[in-house]
Amino acid sequence: MSQASANLNIMIKAARRAARGLLRDFGEVENLQVSSKAAGDFVSKADIKAEEVIYEELSEARPNYGWLGEESDEKPGQDPTRRWIVDPLDGTSNFLHGIPHWAISIGLEYKSEMIAGVIYDPIKDEMFTSEKGQGAWLNDRRLRVSDRTNMIEMLFATGIPFGSKEGLQVALKELEQLMPKCAGVRRQGAASLDLAYVAAGRLDGYWEKGLQAWDIAAGVLIAKEAGALVEGFDKPLESPLVSGSLICANNLIFENFAKVLRI
Repeated sequence: MSQASANLNIMIKAARRAARGLLRDFGEVENLQVSSKAAGDFVSKADIKAEEVIYEELSEARPNYGWLGEESDEKPGQDPTRRWIVDPLDGTSNFLHGIPHWAISIGLEYKSEMIAGVIYDPIKDEMFTSEKGQGAWLNDRRLRVSDRTNMIEMLFATGIPFGSKEGLQVALKELEQLMPKCAGVRRQGAASLDLAYVAAGRLDGYWEKGLQAWDIAAGVLIAKEAGALVEGFDKPLESPLVSGSLICANNLIFENFAKVLRI
């Protein structure tokens, strides 16, 4: 992205700095001390360290902005209109099992609207970035959603409830409706990357429920700026950052995709 704003450059710098520690820890993942947050959901020392690094970097550069992070308490800012929304390690379970599919997600919100987003996959050195009205980028390449229109050729992603989470039967029903009509559904374990992959045209669509704002804040903007349509799953007009559910797909297939899922 050639004309990145000062804020976006700050976000990129913070993501790269946090990534250095995460990559070191990923190389020694079996030695990490892990504490349980809830059934099937783990938080590692690496996760907490990464959030501390990102918070330090962002708050030093923009001390007046608010903060919402997965691993710490929300912090209101002196500027009530701007807020960082951060997941320091999206795909924690993948990380702890040695699966190289996880990312750092940093979003900037202005008056309840996302205006900048960064999703960084350090394993592949893929930096997905976007600013409102400026398009979406992967490193220096402009992104555009896929232009497929035949659903049987399409690849989708979702999240399936695990552990004590509710909604498994509904999720299985959605899969039952969609699977015969498409080329496959992936459950990759990192919502931010699912959205980034829709933006890049690698996936044709993505849906999930039970999400948190930090899971999707950056990804929703990146997907939209690449040409995707994004709606709340049950309440299309409600922001996914509020409802925690979404449907995302290229504009050519969105209506049919949503119709199949909203059973």
